[in-house]
Amino acid sequence: MSQESVMNSSALSAAKTQLRLLMKQRLANISQESIISQSTNVFESLSKFRPYVNAKRVAVYLSMPGGEIQTDPIVKHALSSGKQVFVPYLHKSGLRPGDGPTRLMDMVSLKDIDDYESLQRDKWGIPSVDASTVNERKRSVGELDGNRSEEVSLDLILMPGVAFDVDPKSKAIRRLGHGKGFYDYFLHRYALAASPQERTTDGRPAVLLYALALKEQLLPPSSGESVPVGPHDQPIDGLFLGDGQIKESAKNDTN
Repeated sequence: MSQESVMNSSALSAAKTQLRLLMKQRLANISQESIISQSTNVFESLSKFRPYVNAKRVAVYLSMPGGEIQTDPIVKHALSSGKQVFVPYLHKSGLRPGDGPTRLMDMVSLKDIDDYESLQRDKWGIPSVDASTVNERKRSVGELDGNRSEEVSLDLILMPGVAFDVDPKSKAIRRLGHGKGFYDYFLHRYALAASPQERTTDGRPAVLLYALALKEQLLPPSSGESVPVGPHDQPIDGLFLGDGQIKESAKNDTN
């Protein structure tokens, strides 16, 4: 990442906050019909995507009712195809304020479609894993609340986001998250837990990182807007768009 592309922390935070507010207004104006139609396009593109077809273990976010690509069809398709499906679970980190984030995200397994459909929605309308069932589930990072479990490597992670763009120099796809840092910190912990056999030649974990986005979430170069990035922002391998396109970061040739 070039030095000029990395802002100082206060300017970076302000730029991210401003873009999130702008995107919140734009996304609120997208009809539910358009969201459903775009979600269908993403599902159809994904279902033919070779890394997804070949994946045995897929992690996918569980969507809010509006403002983003709906993942319900993806979760059900992956489960019915015999894949192991992992979904986000938020929990207290046990760290003191100032020592790190007070809440962490891990990916925990779903047992089957009945298990998925039994999840209760939280205050944002997102299906959520019951804390009382977590110790019965496989986890992608082996420690949770002080309890150990078998660490499970993932083949593909499907991520949400607020806004995306393509870096004009590197041609990498940049992602603006919701601001809590859950995915960036999860990916950092996942990378630390990965064995040498689970890494690529450049040392990165072999898991593929793709995001799902409404077409309105991709900032075109003509807009004059861009996604602010810092040194801790995790790059992604590609982006599925609501118009059916699959955009790849420049160094990615998996499709």
